[in-house]
Amino acid sequence: MAIIYPDGWKELEVTGAASREIETLGFLAETLPNDYRIYHGVHWTRVQHNYQLWGEVDFAILSPSGKLLLIEQKCGFLTETPEGLVKIYTNKHKPVAFQMGRMLEGLRTRLNNYCKDRKVQIEALLYCPDYTVKDPGSAYIDPARIVDATRRVHLPLIIRSILSLDMPSDNIANQIHTFLSDTLNLVPNANAFVGQAHTLYTRLSGGLAEWARKIECDSFRMRIIGTAGSGKTQLALSVFRDAIIAGKRPLYVCYNRPLADHFLQISPSGGMIVTYHQLCDKMYSASGARPDFSRGSEMFQVLESFFTVFLPDEAWLFDELIIDEGQDFQSEWKDNLLKLLRPNGKAWWLEDPMQKLYRRPEVELPGWITLRSDMNYRSPRDILSSLAELIPLPMQIQSGSPLTGSEVDIFTYTDTAQLAEQTKRAITQSIAQGYKRDMIAVITFRGREGSTLSAWDRLGPFKLRHFSGNYDLLGNPLFTEGDILVESVYRFKGQAAPCVILTEIDFKELDEITIRKLFVGATRASMKLVMVVSEASAKLLLGS
Repeated sequence: MAIIYPDGWKELEVTGAASREIETLGFLAETLPNDYRIYHGVHWTRVQHNYQLWGEVDFAILSPSGKLLLIEQKCGFLTETPEGLVKIYTNKHKPVAFQMGRMLEGLRTRLNNYCKDRKVQIEALLYCPDYTVKDPGSAYIDPARIVDATRRVHLPLIIRSILSLDMPSDNIANQIHTFLSDTLNLVPNANAFVGQAHTLYTRLSGGLAEWARKIECDSFRMRIIGTAGSGKTQLALSVFRDAIIAGKRPLYVCYNRPLADHFLQISPSGGMIVTYHQLCDKMYSASGARPDFSRGSEMFQVLESFFTVFLPDEAWLFDELIIDEGQDFQSEWKDNLLKLLRPNGKAWWLEDPMQKLYRRPEVELPGWITLRSDMNYRSPRDILSSLAELIPLPMQIQSGSPLTGSEVDIFTYTDTAQLAEQTKRAITQSIAQGYKRDMIAVITFRGREGSTLSAWDRLGPFKLRHFSGNYDLLGNPLFTEGDILVESVYRFKGQAAPCVILTEIDFKELDEITIRKLFVGATRASMKLVMVVSEASAKLLLGS
């Protein structure tokens, strides 16, 4: 089986022309020798400097001898005109020969400049699996380089005949491979692939939600210890939805308000979705008291104490209890919440010890069934492997994502001015690589109150969007107007974005809390991670 670059193509769900190209890719992978390398541009874009080469080459096939064959695939109907073969796109006519010539010459020029010690041999071929060319001689393409519907089954043999069996030249073949993989920098096509990546993650990580819900036992108490991206949120959502459908009353409780707000947006109506302190507030207010939050942390202690002595009536009983971010809960909170569960109700405890950002002892759950999942399906393998090289992880985090090609970029700074410049540079580079502004989250390593970025409304040409601290009448959080979301690592825990810029990374020692904050911030990225690190901290991370 030929080697495919980039991988992850088998897991994609694509439609239209892309599905036909994936079909061809599978055919070639199965029929070409295992020393052939195939580079495809179906769901990836090649980025060089600050411009993108969108879909110039459908397939590039590299033989062990160092010969390169470019394949242009044209599905559907073609038109034969006096100017040659033409493909019609929404009333626009594009000459196939011209497209192939531009593709061939453009890549040949760049490759020869890169491989200066030897001239690269490049051939081109037209593959039109649905159309039979009636007059190959008038197509302005060498008839031997046209594989139409009559010859489609012979495509692998024709490819091998073009890429003749010369003596292998590892030097030139490896140079071409480096050029195609590194110089063209194969990265996810953000504009076209973000939705596919989310669908892929949803499907792969859905296994936890599937089999955990099939477990049956008396006095149902289930503890899920799952790493970031393992599917805990999907499990919580499935359990909550199941209860609503069954006519039962679920209660979802987490620690962070942003996670509660997010869960409220993606869940069906019914039941109750709150943070622990929101729940305390609701009970306290229902008793006729009025909380005074101007008292700060003292008021939160009053609310917690009220819950401890609270005796729930029927109005405060639930059939299903889902506790998320359990690693940040206190043991007393667990006992208080279990008071709200009906005698035959089910309790779910979801946690990730690596995301414990507060110095609280582990909550003991004796007698609970425990399930563990150390598979991260959300973050690309490159991000997880880079993270493992940067920080000592106390456990082995496995990668379940097939996505690769997303190297972690690290920018350094020495002062506030450089912090602003390097963060702006990270945003600019991400946009140049195809990420739209609403796909980017700038996550500060500091808390919201201690962050420099939290006080800025603008960063160069980019208007920043912050949480205003206020909520609308329906309880939805209000944000300032802006293009780029800025959040703290604490508030963004439990959420994700295609492109994460983890900035303001500055610490004196790589202690346990620092490692966890880095882990939480980095694993929010579902496709791309950029880190903006102080020079002193970079030396601790990189060991130099």
